[in-house]
Amino acid sequence: MDIFEAISLTQDRLVEEGSNLRELLEFLRGRISLALIGEHEWQRIATLAKTLPITMGAQPFGFELPLHDSRPTADMGVSLASGNRSGNHFEERARRDGTDETAGAVKRLFAEMETANSPLQAVVGRKLMLEYDIGSASGGDIPTPGIFLRPNERTLFGGAGLERDVGTVVDALVSCVGWRRIAAERQSAERAYSAQPDDTRLDSFGVFPSRERSVRLAVMGFKTPRDICSYLESLKWPGERSAVEAVIARIQDRANIERTGVNLDVRADGLGPTLGLTPIVKQRYTNDSRVWIDGLTDWQPMLDALRHEELVVPEKLQALADWASKPTTLYGKTGRFVMLRGIHHIKLVISEDRLHKVKAYVYMVLSGAI
Repeated sequence: MDIFEAISLTQDRLVEEGSNLRELLEFLRGRISLALIGEHEWQRIATLAKTLPITMGAQPFGFELPLHDSRPTADMGVSLASGNRSGNHFEERARRDGTDETAGAVKRLFAEMETANSPLQAVVGRKLMLEYDIGSASGGDIPTPGIFLRPNERTLFGGAGLERDVGTVVDALVSCVGWRRIAAERQSAERAYSAQPDDTRLDSFGVFPSRERSVRLAVMGFKTPRDICSYLESLKWPGERSAVEAVIARIQDRANIERTGVNLDVRADGLGPTLGLTPIVKQRYTNDSRVWIDGLTDWQPMLDALRHEELVVPEKLQALADWASKPTTLYGKTGRFVMLRGIHHIKLVISEDRLHKVKAYVYMVLSGAI
């Protein structure tokens, strides 16, 4: 059974368990520390989850946890794909309500993915991710989520001459959210790719319709701080590169970092001033059948390194240390499911020439294909 069949079977079983993602999250609530997501904050997540299908439990979903913020708040991310139950849910929403911005954007992306000989599908496949600003949103309303695509079908290695693929993905993302295409913005993204060292890869693209316009790129695989700073210098990043070197050096002195990724905000006039750094303790490749399985101690050296950062809340680090677990058997109305849970990555956000934020991105995913 391949991964797509396993997801389909799990989704078929989940619809027998309930109707929306809130029901699944409430079933899992006891496994999520109050230090990471408090009760008040949980209710905001639950309110959103009630509008999402329970079938989203069959693909990775999870939370963005601000480790620098003492409040137990979180944002939420979910995955879906064209042609499966979760994707069909959004297409049906778009048909019912032409004013639903999220469903409309998803429907437009799916339409481009499913055209004959689709250049977009050749790069990213049929999957996408939504990132909802819940805890980080100001005011009571939850804004339109960020939309992310990953090159699941074609790895965008530096030096491979794939600028056209980069432009294809950027055009699809900005168009799906109703933005006018800007040639200079696309060219900035293509330059960011062209400047990558050969052994790095462009790992994801994202847009946030409710934030100031930019295209978020994640470039993974830098070996040294010098490699990162040379890359930033070639792109004329407006921040202070010595601050980047200092942050990476502190972490590397305390933990064995395999590689480091960089998150860039690409704009028509170049790069935005905020930079994300993702120290990688385990490389994740989408064609690896065990991509979502962490060793129980993989992230402990990184968490220990973060304990030395005054910015980080110790109680959250302690709770996060217990997040990764062995595959866990759960029992629902239809029988056994297996849950995988772990840390996907940790991001260090540099702004105003200093470490400004530290975030953990954690995931959960269920399988009923037993």
